[in-house]
Amino acid sequence: MEHREFEKEVEEAFEAPAKFLEEGVILFKEGEKVLVSKTPLKRAEEYWDTLGPGLTTGAADDDPSGIATYSQAGAQYGPQLIWLALFTYPFMAAVQEMCARIGLVSGQGLAANIRRHYSPRALYLVTALLFFANTLNIAADLGAMAAGTRLLLPSVAFELLVIFFALVSLALQIFTTYARYAKYLKYLTLALLSYVVVAFVVHLNWSDILYHTLVPSLTFSKNQIFLVAAILGTTISPYLFFWQTSQEVEEEIRRGETTVKERRSQISEPSVRSMRIDVWSGMAFSNLITFFIFAACAGTLYAHGITNIATADQAALALRPFGQFAFLLFALGIVGTGLLAVPVLAGSTAYAISESFGWKYGLYRKLKQAYAFYGVIIVSMLLGIAANFAHLDPIKGLIYAAVGNGIIAPVILFFVVRLSGNRRIMGAHANRPFISFLGWVTIAAMALSGIAAILTLW
Repeated sequence: MEHREFEKEVEEAFEAPAKFLEEGVILFKEGEKVLVSKTPLKRAEEYWDTLGPGLTTGAADDDPSGIATYSQAGAQYGPQLIWLALFTYPFMAAVQEMCARIGLVSGQGLAANIRRHYSPRALYLVTALLFFANTLNIAADLGAMAAGTRLLLPSVAFELLVIFFALVSLALQIFTTYARYAKYLKYLTLALLSYVVVAFVVHLNWSDILYHTLVPSLTFSKNQIFLVAAILGTTISPYLFFWQTSQEVEEEIRRGETTVKERRSQISEPSVRSMRIDVWSGMAFSNLITFFIFAACAGTLYAHGITNIATADQAALALRPFGQFAFLLFALGIVGTGLLAVPVLAGSTAYAISESFGWKYGLYRKLKQAYAFYGVIIVSMLLGIAANFAHLDPIKGLIYAAVGNGIIAPVILFFVVRLSGNRRIMGAHANRPFISFLGWVTIAAMALSGIAAILTLW
């Protein structure tokens, strides 16, 4: 803007300040200088606009399966393991940032990058294991959503609700545009705030909770070792790696960068900075919710001797004596997080398989443009429905999924750290040493937890 045009705009601003206030801009004079500032509401709006794939990925991590795991830990051991909510944050965020950067810089998903730079055989094995683990999680989440709804509407059949939620999830992915779908997912993350409210509705011993948050404690019993492995497996889950990378690519396509070459040429420092804000904010939100689920169950169920919690809906039901409002919020949160997580689980499987075999993929494509991609999503949902109709034990499903994640995660993370740290691939956007260090520590922790979980079963 030329100098005279700017002066004219400033004069208009002082003549009609209401217009600028509506736009969230404040202009004021300090001597001869004109200072421009933004209202807190405008800053909050811009921050919300910055959030995208990182926020939805982090929120999807707190799915009904995760809620059941955190509730079980809080009910069985009180606040003893709540330190894991703080401990896992930097590792989880560093991993997801690496995945997002791979997507931004390469213009392709994680599986496509592994296929391009490494032998495809390992990728096929990992993808098959991912499909297995995700299908178990989808089944458990659909069942939890149905059970959570029946707490509020007991007259509706369980099987009917499972089918209903599966169809809603499919409709979100197949029959809506990516832009609208991403917006739905973003607003569904707000369902997780119900667990923050629950923690403040019930009366908790906050000094005890904060002490255990900052001072790690572990008894090394078989049950607790397995539970820690399940917590790590459900917090740092392989499906999130694939989803995060692919969603960064989808966002670039939404902005009009339709070819890989275009996406690679558009990478810039501001876009990487925005991605980091999104990812680290999303993971902070995820772990904050984990903290409040832990706290609510530790401060109520454990404190009153209710330690046998097997599913997320049981945790909600057990909270009823502590207030109808807390019970209602917990149950609604299960449904909201399930609607967010199930499409992410099925979508991450579809991305991984499609990229592995070189099929056309992407939620920006219509059904007729990517039959195989959407076919994987549909098959995942059908298997999730079938598992619920077969009345498989949801806890065993969660156990196998957690163990599966413990086995798969270190293998995939090896490729993630190597790819994101390779200057030949990533150029100036390769890992900084500290991020690589966090990645390798995460691999070691996940590998040890997976082995420990397997050993506890013998």
